[in-house]
Amino acid sequence: MARSRNSRRERGSDATVSETVDGGLAQLRPDRDRARAWTLLIDGAPQSHVDLDDPGYLSFEYQRRLGHVIDLAAPPGRPLHVLHLGGGAFTLARYVAATRPRSTQQVVERDAALVRLVRRELPLDPGARIRVRSADARDGLGKVPDGWADLVIADVFSGARTPAHLTSTEFLDEVRRALKPGGLYAANLADGPPLAHLRAQIATAAARFPELALVADPTVLRGKRFGNAVLVASDLPLPTAELTRRAASDPHPGRVEHGRDLTDFTGGAVPVVDASAVASPAPPPSVFR
Repeated sequence: MARSRNSRRERGSDATVSETVDGGLAQLRPDRDRARAWTLLIDGAPQSHVDLDDPGYLSFEYQRRLGHVIDLAAPPGRPLHVLHLGGGAFTLARYVAATRPRSTQQVVERDAALVRLVRRELPLDPGARIRVRSADARDGLGKVPDGWADLVIADVFSGARTPAHLTSTEFLDEVRRALKPGGLYAANLADGPPLAHLRAQIATAAARFPELALVADPTVLRGKRFGNAVLVASDLPLPTAELTRRAASDPHPGRVEHGRDLTDFTGGAVPVVDASAVASPAPPPSVFR
């Protein structure tokens, strides 16, 4: 198979595929414990894990939590319309296709070179209804018809930071426009002490959605370390009891905050608007060691 001049497959037992993409150096590193599984890294930061033989397998902690949201978005097996803002290795789109056949999905991923790499090395099931568009996440969101999506998943990072224009109330206005009544919004957020970004994102979501829940490692919620948190929002009550049960049974158990406890957690943070939005904080170098 032909490769670009910026791509190489490192010889040796791991056969890592490395290629320069728009966002930096992308690497597809094989999983030694699973025959056809790979981890995508960008500039050394793990982004996604994919098992081509078992797309229903989710390895990363935050992806498992987003998988719970997908599972609870509708009765088991019911097809969904899903919009993915941020593509990575298309892990969650593959998961939806495997667990909810006949679902219709759109993936918006700005890094066109990364899309080409993943399509070539980790091809999607040609029978899956997954359309991939190379565009900015907010621009791609703006092209989604009103009320199209049952679920919008935001997992967008540029240099390990969420871009500022994807953190505001104006961005969430577009999310709400694209969602069906009762649809779910789920966002992968990353923050560390003093959790100012995470608190502000909860306040921002609360300004646009009446129902919220947050899933994270308890040490992250206590501000003890940098990590991921999954924010879930809707205009109808969320399945918090089942989400709590599933998060607690994960290999790395998570805690679900909602209601008054989640309101108290914001600590008086105010919603973010476009005019004052900033990118999420960069993780400390120790996170990826």
